[in-house]
Amino acid sequence: MTQLRLLGLSGSLRRASNGTAVLRGLQDALAPKAVLDIFSLHGLPLYNEDDDGEHAPESVRALRSAIETTDGVIMVSPEYNHGMSGVLKNALDWASRPYGCSVLRSKPVLTMTTSPAFTGGVRAQQQMNETLASIPARPVLRPQIVIGSVHEKVSDGRIVDEATLRFALAGVDDLLDEIRAARIVRAAA
Repeated sequence: MTQLRLLGLSGSLRRASNGTAVLRGLQDALAPKAVLDIFSLHGLPLYNEDDDGEHAPESVRALRSAIETTDGVIMVSPEYNHGMSGVLKNALDWASRPYGCSVLRSKPVLTMTTSPAFTGGVRAQQQMNETLASIPARPVLRPQIVIGSVHEKVSDGRIVDEATLRFALAGVDDLLDEIRAARIVRAAA
């Protein structure tokens, strides 16, 4: 069986992004189970249907290709004003188009949120899952991965809190199980 490939999307553009730190920590811990490629959302323009289709910007085509060629996606968003980041929502808008042809259609997706608050971004988590359901992606059904007090759990650009990392990796295991199950169903069809 070929090694599973995952794509990580961080909803924060900051150099010291806690969401990106979570993805980097997962990236280190996942080998040899899976490869996690982190795709930067820098440079994605705001969604504009006039600029879509055959004239879609190169950054949009790269995002769509990265999603299309991966087995599953891990999305991490900070919580801004009780919701997911605009950066991630914009990326989901581009990935969901053209209408009916989303590269996220039926793609297994694991969502995580981060916040310096103890609540860890629970409201953003709900918004992410509603958006994914409308695309329609396949959000992994499991206990939410919300990382509160995240600023205390990151060092040198990586998540270092062992309990948090174990919980996040359990979510990734659920994502990998979902991917494997989907492969079995496709092979049987």
